[in-house]
Amino acid sequence: QLQLVESGGALVQPGGSLRLSCAASRFTLQPYAIAWFRQAPGKEREAVSCINTGGVGATYSDSVKGRFTISRDNAKNTVYLQMSDLKPEDTATYYCAARGPPLLHICPNEATEEQYRRWGQGTQVTVSS
Repeated sequence: QLQLVESGGALVQPGGSLRLSCAASRFTLQPYAIAWFRQAPGKEREAVSCINTGGVGATYSDSVKGRFTISRDNAKNTVYLQMSDLKPEDTATYYCAARGPPLLHICPNEATEEQYRRWGQGTQVTVSS
């Protein structure tokens, strides 16, 4: 089964850092724009960041801009989300997703869940003292 697998979630104190990883199983990530979404309890899933297939262009939500950095290593078939200066409001389950056709290689200007065809199961990030 073609799938994405997230890892790296943990309990961290405010101001701390984490790096999440998104690895692909049985397919290559290289052709796809890859996004990170998150969903907090009782809230809708929101787009956090996206990186184009070439790794040159990336987008960030206003809430994480300047604190999170997305990157990809196509040789390792993995996308990363480096999170710094974490805040309690960053607490959520984080999901990675691969964009579907026709524009599967670039990040959309406005991300919606429907634009992404493959999803991981999520990894939990909890920011608390």
